[in-house]
Amino acid sequence: MTTLQTFLNDFNNETERLYKVGSEASWMAQTTGEAEWAEKAGDADTQYNLLFSSKEKYEQVQAFLASGEGTEIEKRQLEILFNDMKSNQLPESIIEDLAKRDAELNLVFNTYSPKVDGKAYSANDIREVLMTSEDQKLRKKVWFASKEVGQAVEKDLLELVKKRNEAARLLGYNDYHEMSFELQELDRDEVFRIFNDLVEQSDDAYRAMKEKLDARLAKKFGIAPEDIRPWHYVDPFFQEAPPSDETNLDTFYKGKDILQLTTDTFDAMGIKVDDLYAKSDLFPRDKKNPTAFCMDIDRSGDVRVLCNLKEDAYWSETNLHEFGHAAYFKYLDMDLPFTLRTNSHTLTTEAIAMMYGKMGKDPRWLSHFLGMDEATVNELTPELEEFQQLQMLISMRWIVTFVYFERELYANPDQDLNALWWKTVNDIQLVTPPEETNNPDWAAKIHFTLAPVYYQNYLLGELMAAQLQRHIETQISPEFFTKEAGEMLLNDFFKPAALYDWNEKIRRVTGETLNPSHFVELYCKN
Repeated sequence: MTTLQTFLNDFNNETERLYKVGSEASWMAQTTGEAEWAEKAGDADTQYNLLFSSKEKYEQVQAFLASGEGTEIEKRQLEILFNDMKSNQLPESIIEDLAKRDAELNLVFNTYSPKVDGKAYSANDIREVLMTSEDQKLRKKVWFASKEVGQAVEKDLLELVKKRNEAARLLGYNDYHEMSFELQELDRDEVFRIFNDLVEQSDDAYRAMKEKLDARLAKKFGIAPEDIRPWHYVDPFFQEAPPSDETNLDTFYKGKDILQLTTDTFDAMGIKVDDLYAKSDLFPRDKKNPTAFCMDIDRSGDVRVLCNLKEDAYWSETNLHEFGHAAYFKYLDMDLPFTLRTNSHTLTTEAIAMMYGKMGKDPRWLSHFLGMDEATVNELTPELEEFQQLQMLISMRWIVTFVYFERELYANPDQDLNALWWKTVNDIQLVTPPEETNNPDWAAKIHFTLAPVYYQNYLLGELMAAQLQRHIETQISPEFFTKEAGEMLLNDFFKPAALYDWNEKIRRVTGETLNPSHFVELYCKN
């Protein structure tokens, strides 16, 4: 009879082997855009999922859990394995089909390049136009071009959604969305209650700040506020607050070494990340993924970041964000078994990344690391604080829009999703739709394909980031960028890895489970 210790040891060894193969193939697919690597990544993903689809091993995990035997570390591994394995208790043909469809769609996103007036536009090019151009005709063309990939993937994406739902029903769930929440250790009703409350509590502040923003943009473009449309904002989905002249800090980054800024930020807290640059892929190239992400290749220290850096505020903040992820992964307790050598939940690593990413608008960071003089920082501080609030409110409303829509997408993928998308955008973000709303503009957001039922973790991460930041500033160091704050993160947040579930982790660090009131106090007051 197989003992618990033998079972976990064997399973960890096999998981680690397959994980490394898949991670390397996925990294190559994202950095080369080559179909060969996309196919290898899909195959590796299939093999990894097949291990977790073993009915025999799944039943062993259930039996070990039911027995109650084992240490704290062993029991936690069993809990994680149960959640990971349940979603894979499917026929091999279904697992292979889902992986293949996913890989093919990801390749479309990585290689699609829309054209405007005969010129190809990268994601950075689109962002540049929406950030800086006052040519409204060009902005409109570029905005519509940014949505074209949605038309290219819509049919196959909807088929994938239906296939995911079919798989979830085989496992006893109503749809893939319901299954994903449960197996992520998230209470769906509680999460949506929190999000509903955030929308309600932020309503006065959001409406007032957006009205002020629209008036500023209307003046800039010489139009009436009621004529503001999606292409007048600075990104295709209104995820970001357009910086005012005072809060557009791009000029301060000219000639700056973005990587050195990142190094200095983490070094100040006793966290070393510059040794991770060599294997990362940090600057724009053709055919690589045009966005940004962090990947833990082997859970043994090989952590890589993909970015497309430019000398501006956006990419500096993005780099800080991604190396927040990287720091978390690098400093996990390597003595833990492979199953636990990861973040306790995606929202916990998002919390760290978000906490660092928003430092690009923090007066303390601008003074200490970007080298802005005291008078300039003092002059900008009120504007930056208002901008930070606007950014958090816009980001929160965008995430809620995505999450509300995704729930309905899986509940009924045959409904009029294009109309539903723009109704949700209008109701939650207060963005006026374009005249034409019959296109699958929603499908242009890669997360529906690449990271299904993931987006709620961004907002939950923001809530945790606010709680962590307030704990650091009130209990450890108001300066934040200190060795004491870094030591707490390294020892209390990073090192325990997945030993505790996400809510227990934040309780052990701050003394309370996730409490949205910290975010509300920081950002939702009018």
